[in-house]
Amino acid sequence: MPHSHFQSFIVSLSISSVCILGFGCSGPRPVLYPNDHLQQVGPDRAEQDIEECKQLAEDYVPEHEASTVAGNTAVGAGAGGAVGAVSGALRGGVGIGAAIGAATGATIGFIRGLFQASQPTPAHQAFVNRCLSERGYDSIGWE
Repeated sequence: MPHSHFQSFIVSLSISSVCILGFGCSGPRPVLYPNDHLQQVGPDRAEQDIEECKQLAEDYVPEHEASTVAGNTAVGAGAGGAVGAVSGALRGGVGIGAAIGAATGATIGFIRGLFQASQPTPAHQAFVNRCLSERGYDSIGWE
């Protein structure tokens, strides 16, 4: 019967990951100072310019570090597997403990990596800020 509990655990972790993935996709955006240019063009045009500058930046510099997700997932799986093995050894089920620990650690590492990767790289932010500046906007930061 431990295998059915393990399978249920993996399914619930997968569902949690998908839910978090859906909400973790919208990343930080530039915040514009309400200078004369912004007041003149309005928020709709400013939003269009932000999207255009972000697209240009994506063409020239990486927005996210893909290795962050993979690295955190691997580290989480290793650490979780070790903790699970110790916990399983204390309860008499090293294999199941290690498997559950590895799955838990991998999921936590994966989610941590996603949140870190959702932050644009400094080069990406600088590119977008410069593009917006050349269009007359004044970016005061990212949120």
